[in-house]
Amino acid sequence: MNPSNRPIRVLVAGLGNMGRSHALAYYDNAGFEIVGLVNRTKRDLPGELDAYPLFTDFEQALRETKPDLCSINTYSDSHADYAVMAFEASCHVFVEKPLATTVADAERVVAAARKHDRKLVVGYILRHHPSWMRLIAEARKLGPPYVFRMNLNQQSSGDKWDVHKALMQTTPPIVDCGVHYVDVWCQITDAKAVEVRGMGLRMTEEVAPDMYNYGHMQVLFEDGSVGWYEAGWGPMMSEMAFFVKDVMSPKGSVSILVDAKAKSDDIDTHTKTSVIRVHSAETGPDGRFIRADEDLSMTGEPDHQKLCDLEQAYVLKAIRENIDLSRHMDDAVQSLRICLAADESVRTGRPVKL
Repeated sequence: MNPSNRPIRVLVAGLGNMGRSHALAYYDNAGFEIVGLVNRTKRDLPGELDAYPLFTDFEQALRETKPDLCSINTYSDSHADYAVMAFEASCHVFVEKPLATTVADAERVVAAARKHDRKLVVGYILRHHPSWMRLIAEARKLGPPYVFRMNLNQQSSGDKWDVHKALMQTTPPIVDCGVHYVDVWCQITDAKAVEVRGMGLRMTEEVAPDMYNYGHMQVLFEDGSVGWYEAGWGPMMSEMAFFVKDVMSPKGSVSILVDAKAKSDDIDTHTKTSVIRVHSAETGPDGRFIRADEDLSMTGEPDHQKLCDLEQAYVLKAIRENIDLSRHMDDAVQSLRICLAADESVRTGRPVKL
């Protein structure tokens, strides 16, 4: 693996918002040494990253820098090919979500990681967020069957809308964002999804005729749990109830409360948790609730950059300590399978059995 204490040599591919944040995480962690950066076009970079070799071709960069780890933060349609290329060069891989754009490609990446005995960590940043870890723990205490209600709509404009339009060249919002929250559902219920239903709408002529910038999915699980997820991008999106993160069960519910002043296109809003509210459904002989709702104040939360730092610290730990990532990889394929089934349902108008 890489049990020595020498720094992990890392090649960072893709220097958009997430790629820059991960590159800064490597820069600030003595366990890593950046050996190169890859981006197809020139970008303005933070001063900390100016001194590193910059490539426009991933394969050339891989060949010339000979890294131990490839950090793949490019558009989704290149994830699988780049990851497999990295494994074949005996590299570990960190890849931003979604793992791939098809289930077959996701399975191909996982198979390559296992064949070459390398680590594969997928960029599910919420897995490293203390508040989301607490949400999952509190929900599991309630027990199934669950109702999952989640969304993340973004009223984007200007540069942020340009980023969303670029993402939608390959991936609709319910897949790009949905894999995060479906991954959370899977961690809570442990049950397999059995059916997925989806609907979507193209609300602007600024995206391709076969793409949609608003989508909604419904998922049925084998333990009786059900869930819905909604995601929309663009200047026409409403700021009303754009951030719903809610889990219910027969025993009660657990919810994330967001600051009423939060803006939907602020990336820190997507991860920050002001309060987790835990509600017990237990009632006494008079039919009234026995306990008042408990509000867990999530003070001192990590911001977006700190979360990226935590995520890359986990990558380092996984390599150094040879952590078994089997469940992590299986969950990544499962969440992608569900979201791609939702996309299929949107396009065919029919439910998809899994």
